Amino acid sequence: MTHLESIEPATALNLYLTQKETEVSDWTLYSHGSRLGHFIRWCDEKAIDNLNDIISRDLKRYKLWRRDDGEINNVTLKTQMDTLRVFIRWCESINAVTQDLSTSVESPNLDHNDNVREVMLDPEDSTLVLEYLRKYEYASVEHVAVELLWRTALRRGAAVALDVGDYDAQRQQLAVKHRPETGTPIKNKGRGERVIALRGSLCELLDDWIANQRPAVTDEYRREPLLATSHGRIHGQTIQSHVYAYTRPCVYSDDCPID
Repeated sequence: MTHLESIEPATALNLYLTQKETEVSDWTLYSHGSRLGHFIRWCDEKAIDNLNDIISRDLKRYKLWRRDDGEINNVTLKTQMDTLRVFIRWCESINAVTQDLSTSVESPNLDHNDNVREVMLDPEDSTLVLEYLRKYEYASVEHVAVELLWRTALRRGAAVALDVGDYDAQRQQLAVKHRPETGTPIKNKGRGERVIALRGSLCELLDDWIANQRPAVTDEYRREPLLATSHGRIHGQTIQSHVYAYTRPCVYSDDCPID
């Protein structure tokens, strides 16, 4: 029988993340730390100060607690339980928990509808994604596209249609316009036109994007697109790709368990 060595949950997590620093991307490391933080919080609430004491029944209780505590959907719960399984497997390797305890970590089964992500994120994932983008990809086109869609609930077509001149930094607002004659129709046509009030943090992001990162380009109609690449106005498919890169399981490495 393997002799277990005492270790506090938070200490084990710090060791785990330190080891992974040279093995995985910043995104994966950041995500694992955030997701496993819920498990550490649960251990604190249950007065578990030694991982040696964790048994299979505790992991089942944690899953129920996490589901109810966060009011999260099945995709998010599966991601968090998959990450916990990786962590518990690592804990086995340092004799912090009993061998094969990781096999007791249960993830919910997903049907096709569960696993389809829309552009809009759920609150649990949005916090994680936006914090990461602000830290590691600040004012990049990926960051601007994802945060703009999340904060304003714009459709991709409306985001593509925006020009620099549609953004009023002084009034902190964005005008959505239907301009089919110059290549940017929007859903519901004229009825879809509107002015959107923006929060200060989003205005600061747009200011930094326009001043420092946005390519100095125009489209074929000599308009200045707000969301732009070096080739001109961004395409809706490109926006979708950016969003999926940060929200779809296994498109980015975090949602695929690391061995």
